[in-house]
Amino acid sequence: MPNVAQTEKTDVVLIGAGIMSATLGALLRQLQPDWSITVFERLDAAAAESSDPWNNAGTGHSALCELNYSPQKPDGSVDIGKAVDINERFQVSRQFWAYAVENGILGDPSRFINPIPHVSFVHGAADVEYLRKRYEALARHPLFAGMEYIDSPDEFARRLPLMARGRDFSDPIALNWTDGGTDINFGSLTKELLAHIGATGGEIAFGNEVRNLSKQRDGSWKVTVRNTRTGRRRTLISKFVFVGAGGGALPLLQKSGIKEISGFAGFPVSGQFLRCTNPELVGRHEAKVYGKAAVGAPPMSVPHLDTRVINGKPGLLFGPYAGWTPKFLKDGSNADLFKSIKPGNLAPMLGVGVTELGLVKYLVTELMKSQAGRVYTMEEFIPRAESRDWELITAGQRVQTIRRKGAGGVLELGTAVIAAQDGTIAGLLGASPGASTCVTAMLDVLERCFPTEYASWTPKLKEMVPSLGVKLSENQALFGEVWDWTGKALQLTGTGAHAVVPAGA
Repeated sequence: MPNVAQTEKTDVVLIGAGIMSATLGALLRQLQPDWSITVFERLDAAAAESSDPWNNAGTGHSALCELNYSPQKPDGSVDIGKAVDINERFQVSRQFWAYAVENGILGDPSRFINPIPHVSFVHGAADVEYLRKRYEALARHPLFAGMEYIDSPDEFARRLPLMARGRDFSDPIALNWTDGGTDINFGSLTKELLAHIGATGGEIAFGNEVRNLSKQRDGSWKVTVRNTRTGRRRTLISKFVFVGAGGGALPLLQKSGIKEISGFAGFPVSGQFLRCTNPELVGRHEAKVYGKAAVGAPPMSVPHLDTRVINGKPGLLFGPYAGWTPKFLKDGSNADLFKSIKPGNLAPMLGVGVTELGLVKYLVTELMKSQAGRVYTMEEFIPRAESRDWELITAGQRVQTIRRKGAGGVLELGTAVIAAQDGTIAGLLGASPGASTCVTAMLDVLERCFPTEYASWTPKLKEMVPSLGVKLSENQALFGEVWDWTGKALQLTGTGAHAVVPAGA
């Protein structure tokens, strides 16, 4: 086939076939079914990078167990502000998914979401006291009602037999336990949302890499695409572009030339997990258990032992073990980081390099770990862990956002929506909690990029997300209603995915 560029027109271009693009496309399908949507993905499958189920922990981040969202302040009290905010945002995702199931956008919810307890775990007198204070601060809050505080070794052993076997309980332990957590297969969820977009007239083009973005005089965007298999080029003119390409978002937004991306940079962090599919061990653990992060560790490196339910089969993940590579994508290039350095973000990057020496030290330590060292680290959670039961897998690449601050820069946690002032292009930078708060992030994109249409869309949006514009933490009655509705629609009101084998069995 001749390598000839063709010019086409579309209303919306979504770059990247991950959970963010899939969510935005599905929302737009409900709001503007007459708009044409084209999705470009450089790989040959959907959700093959960060949204892949084995590339992330699938926690359904709602701050029930993640201790980095509820830090201890210098006076000893616990700050729950971020935990409440993240939980609020996850409730928005639950509502949209429930609506999508009830309206045929998504199929059987057990293919992408399953109930699983979320648990915080610490040991040592000082951390036990911190966890008690965390419980006291959260348990009285409407969004965290039902959380339990456990410091009994017997109860610990009953609920977490795999973690109890061989443990020296002379070292104090404590748990914050919440039964209302979930395990989410974002890969399956992404594929179903994209399938709906395709079934309703959208184009999903795999093996197509967006090479350039250029603004036209009329405000539209010229999108240059190359087929990775044939070399064939396509040129599209689109009224709106969303860059949901994970670690690939920063370079594409830089190519767009929008002033809003100036000063932003990325710091890539790779990771690995130990995976176990041994039925005997898997049967002794049914929970997502999060501990405390090492000093200097990035937020995605908080150690956790996770039950996963992928394609109906339970398994265990422990990690992550952080590493470093200059790639911005798992399937990226070693030149990614260096190509992203621009005059506008050099100072922020250098500033972070000076202030985050603890992070650099942590990454070097992680890179030097052997398999024996990784298993030794896991013994904090599983005292009798044996290497033969676990295989090492490579997780998804995470690119932490660096933002200009003063004359230097700051390494930011979480995700950030970057949108041009005229609303014709937007993208998402950052990592955790990422996918779990995808609906809130995409609603932010809609509000910022389509202010005129947003007002007319509000009734439909409230049908999809009944709590839109309301803080559930300040409306306990509404929270109770949407919690019951989403639990029923998503089939989360039953027991967990599999039975736990009692300790000693």
